[in-house]
Parts: sequence; C-alpha cells; structure tokens
Amino acid sequence: MTVTCCIRYVIDPFQREAFEAYARNWLTIIPACGGDLIGYFMPHEGTTTIALALISFDSLATYEAYRARLKTHTAGAANFATAQRDRFILSEERTFLTPVQP
Repeated sequence: MTVTCCIRYVIDPFQREAFEAYARNWLTIIPACGGDLIGYFMPHEGTTTIALALISFDSLATYEAYRARLKTHTAGAANFATAQRDRFILSEERTFLTPVQP
C-alpha cells in the first residue's frame, strides 16, 4: 500500500525566497534517497505562511529507510543545516496519508 507523507510547513513570509531555495534543493535529494516526490508547493494566494510537500513511499518501512539515508546524504544534511541556521521554517507537521480506493 502506498503511503504519502504530507509535510505542512509554516514559513517566515519575509524569508519566502530562502524557503523556496530550500525546497528546490529537495527536488533532487529526495529521489536520490528513495522518495517518490510529488512536489513542493509554495503559498500563492491567501495565506503567506503555509507551504506543503508531498512524498510517496511503498510503505512506512520504506519511509524509515529513506529518513536514515537522508540524514547521511551530504546535500540533505547541508539543506537541513541551512534551515536550522536561517530559521525560515517556523514549524512543520507530518501527516501520513493513503489513497482512497474504489
């Protein structure tokens, strides 16, 4: 069963460009570490502080293996460090979803 991780970010609206660069970095890192990246989504109209990412996995076990690889991936670790240093992410939540089947 496919599991999709939805990451909901609350971002600093005054550092939107920094978050967008952070998200763009994940576009190559996530697939390299085993995630099926559906995409990163920036605020467009309405709220200026909510961004989303959707990443699918074959199972929660696959997700856990992906997370372990992500922590040791050089570019992934650097991207995490940038977010911590620059504090453009105010909070994030992960929700795991499965598709509705007919």
